Amino acid sequence: MFLNTKNVLSMEDKLYGRFGHVNNQTKLPAIMTPVNTLSTHSDFGLPDVTITSQFTSLKLNPGYNDSDEEGDGHSHSFVLLDEKERLKLPNVETFVKRLNGYKNNSPVKVISIFGNTGDGKSHTLNQCFFRGAEVFRTSSEQKACTVGVWVAFDPTLNTLCLDTEGFSGSALHNKQRTRLLLKVLAISDIVIYRVKGERLQDDMFNFLGSASKAYIKHFKKALNAVNYRSVDPFKCTDSMLGPSLIIFHETRNTEPLISCNGKNASEQIQDRFHELQLDVDGFASLRYIGIQTIVPPTDFGPIREVIHEEISNNSARPQRSPQIVYLTLKALNDKFTGVIKNSVEPLFPDQHLTCPTICQSCEQRCTNSVGHLKDNIPHFNNSKCRFQSQFENSVHICKVCADNGNPVEVTSKYINDNQNSWLKYAFSGYIIECPKCGIIYRSKQYWYGNDDPERTAVYSETRHIWPGMDLKSSSSMNPARKVLDGVTYLSETVASVSYEPSRLLSSWVADQFAPKYWKPNAEIKECIVCKLQFSSTSVKHHCRACGEGVCDECSKRSMCVPDRGWDTPVRVCNFCYKRSGSVSSNCSDSSSRGEENIVSARKFSEAVVNTLSSVASVLEYPKNLIKDTARPSYWIPDSEALDCCVCKAEFGPLLILHHCRGCGNGVCASCSSHRKPVPHRGWPNPVRVCDQCSNQDT
Repeated sequence: MFLNTKNVLSMEDKLYGRFGHVNNQTKLPAIMTPVNTLSTHSDFGLPDVTITSQFTSLKLNPGYNDSDEEGDGHSHSFVLLDEKERLKLPNVETFVKRLNGYKNNSPVKVISIFGNTGDGKSHTLNQCFFRGAEVFRTSSEQKACTVGVWVAFDPTLNTLCLDTEGFSGSALHNKQRTRLLLKVLAISDIVIYRVKGERLQDDMFNFLGSASKAYIKHFKKALNAVNYRSVDPFKCTDSMLGPSLIIFHETRNTEPLISCNGKNASEQIQDRFHELQLDVDGFASLRYIGIQTIVPPTDFGPIREVIHEEISNNSARPQRSPQIVYLTLKALNDKFTGVIKNSVEPLFPDQHLTCPTICQSCEQRCTNSVGHLKDNIPHFNNSKCRFQSQFENSVHICKVCADNGNPVEVTSKYINDNQNSWLKYAFSGYIIECPKCGIIYRSKQYWYGNDDPERTAVYSETRHIWPGMDLKSSSSMNPARKVLDGVTYLSETVASVSYEPSRLLSSWVADQFAPKYWKPNAEIKECIVCKLQFSSTSVKHHCRACGEGVCDECSKRSMCVPDRGWDTPVRVCNFCYKRSGSVSSNCSDSSSRGEENIVSARKFSEAVVNTLSSVASVLEYPKNLIKDTARPSYWIPDSEALDCCVCKAEFGPLLILHHCRGCGNGVCASCSSHRKPVPHRGWPNPVRVCDQCSNQDT
């Protein structure tokens, strides 16, 4: 039998209408003819139909390239990027020349498609843009037919279509393939994500969420730079909106997403992204198209309509010339390139079967199996740990024993720890004693030139600190610190004599030892010589001759005043000095030897005050000298404690650094007002602890 031309054209119009809905129950039949063939050609851009005795074939109209320069003879698209991210076209002229049907330097839109291998990405592009013709090659084989990125031009819709490699390809190149697809997505105006399955899986959400993040963080800035350098930049907002996203979901046994609880399908998709803590801010818009195909073929009508609407919308991204598209892709490809170490991820990661406990010092995981503590197997990690002072997680191993194949841990201690003298810690040093070899190191064996113990006697080893582990006792270092704390308290107490408000008390004490002829401090308001008014903080002196109050500038002279019991030169005011030592007329006449006892008491009090003042300054020197020596090993060094471990305030002249006796961290006074014993650190009596340690159980 024969098929007339009119019927053929009518069938073509019905089946391949540009945006018409294809009936899911309709399928082009095979027209059988005994011998004769009939070929027709439409002047309206419709395909040629060749009817033979075997099958009905479709041939592209003259607007499409009928040969493949890559050589497979089937595809009418061409490869743009291979699987190793290499551009296969040498220059922009070659790229434009390969776009068969492109004319007049007209701007175009770029449409790309993504999805898993075998979900029909190539077939979808063929149906939506090329009326079913196999411009992008499809295959029924297990092996993926699309490798890399392929491109074809649709002159009717004036679009560049990019077909990409599926996600379920070779696992060895997952990372490089993902980077390749992200670059393609960045230059696209419309992105189609093809899903052929009963439900939307997390891998789609994870890829699109990562793509959105990568676009905002990396590609957006790069695209703006390329556009700025372009000779013919395409006009776009500074925000450089990302592509429009269309999720095309096809099911068979289940219904696609529909409006529910007042939310349409697209809003439900966005909620799913938020549930997975992902965002799609990198996309200008998101639309969901869901169809259910019970009996093939697939109805591509709804997706065609949405694509047509997005192509007409230039609010997000305007059209660009193919030259700009190629140069942009080349710039991104040159920028985001490099070797990626590919590896196959295991089906079930090992960390799900290993102990989740983390070392407190280096934050590495225990490598034993889950539940190993039930078998009395301790935590373990063979990698090196990081030393931290507060954990004291560095131990010494005797070199001699270790070299003999029997490593023995050794400890440091001070000689005669019961000796309560800071001089011992400052000058005697410590020893390292091995249970087998005896004393193997003395820190101050010689007056100078003592070697470091790690050079001569021990090996240093850093241990992991697991939660709940008993820390090494610090009692061997604490006696030194206790003596230093006592010295600090004494020096601060003595030094406080020279500060307010103790000045008033010291003035009262001085009056108790003063000779009778001295004017009381409370009555001295001004200098007897220069009339300088004294304030509450001014330093007052007494002239040993007349007993009046005088300032420092007016009492620089000294001389003997035997009539007052001062047989050695003492402080006198300028008036008395000019009188050549004669007693002022205002002085009382009680110059008898009976006053010697009172003067002697004053001399004694001055000696005491001068001695205490010297002690305050002298004590400061040995305190600083032995401070580092007396520091327990688990304390954070002063140079590393830059801010309070509780409130994070920075230490400085106005904020004094203290150490918590529990954790050893630096802490300010406000955050360490509590006191409690810390027996595991060698402090049996209440001592300073930070607020964090105070709230913990002892």
